[in-house]
Amino acid sequence: MPLKSDIFIDARKFDPANNSERVNKFNEAIIAIFSSAVDWYEVGAAKYRKMRWAGEAGVPVPPVLPQGINFTIPSRESGRDIPCRVMYPMSRATGEDRKKCKGSILHFHGGGWTLGDERSQDALLQFFADAGDLAVISVGYRLAPEDPFPKAPEDCMDAAESLVKNSQRDYGGPLEFISGESAGAHLTLTTIFQLLKLHPDFKLSGLLLHCGCYDITHLPQFLHMLHAPVLPQKQTLRFMDAFLPNMSLEEKKYPSVSPFYEDLSKLRGRLPSALFTCGTEDPLLDDSVLMGTRWMMAGGGAIVKIYTGAPHGLLLFPEEVLEEAGMCLLDTKTYIQERLALAAGAS
Repeated sequence: MPLKSDIFIDARKFDPANNSERVNKFNEAIIAIFSSAVDWYEVGAAKYRKMRWAGEAGVPVPPVLPQGINFTIPSRESGRDIPCRVMYPMSRATGEDRKKCKGSILHFHGGGWTLGDERSQDALLQFFADAGDLAVISVGYRLAPEDPFPKAPEDCMDAAESLVKNSQRDYGGPLEFISGESAGAHLTLTTIFQLLKLHPDFKLSGLLLHCGCYDITHLPQFLHMLHAPVLPQKQTLRFMDAFLPNMSLEEKKYPSVSPFYEDLSKLRGRLPSALFTCGTEDPLLDDSVLMGTRWMMAGGGAIVKIYTGAPHGLLLFPEEVLEEAGMCLLDTKTYIQERLALAAGAS
């Protein structure tokens, strides 16, 4: 019998030759759209945010759904509140019924720590809410460059501790998942590591980690992929510089900055299950594959799903135009439902 590796990778998933013609055309169209759009750093982050919501930035305006409810969570800073938004399952129409959800999901939006807010992902969060009969709370954490590191992680941690304390009362069940895409996935990991250290008995059904950035000192795929669809290298570097101004390479390797460097051995036996998703045309592909592998090595239950040819942020595109988006959403729904079933069976 031939010797077999203890770690197996299906290399066909990563081979550009296996990209479909349809997804290649989609990526080409996305590159064309972003090439002609305004770059946020050319006009300044604050102005760009207003331009995007006004439909003047050359990229689609995020749909804001009428059923979303805005509220605030107290910040650790006296006299300041953190803007948040909650999406309930569509099957729960009344105020009293909303308090009978199975629990909650805490979500951190993407946008390079610089763009986006709690309203940016209504459609995605409604999908999560309906998939698990869960209330989904989106956090409007502070953004760079006005508020660089550590302001965003602080807001995310404040929101997490509030939900750990109040989710049962407010949403009918415990905090079950923490989720995020891109920069939001980065903030998901920095938050869960803090929670696990500060609350030894804390348990979570799972993490939803989509196309995250976990090593801000750059892994090979990021360095080699200069002109990726959605996330070209020069734009990502601007995001990182805004979030981490004047930070040295050594400082960027602190686990509180780059969660890839967290000592997972100290959390063995306590890491929650995690779903990592990413497309192969994403400059952050190595982040998901390597972080997911480290998670498994430390005894955490990790599922790593790779979508051949898909770009950064794949699950945010309509599945009618990007089939891989629908695949990613279905995998996420399946994961949510499987983890909730396991939790129910263990209780």
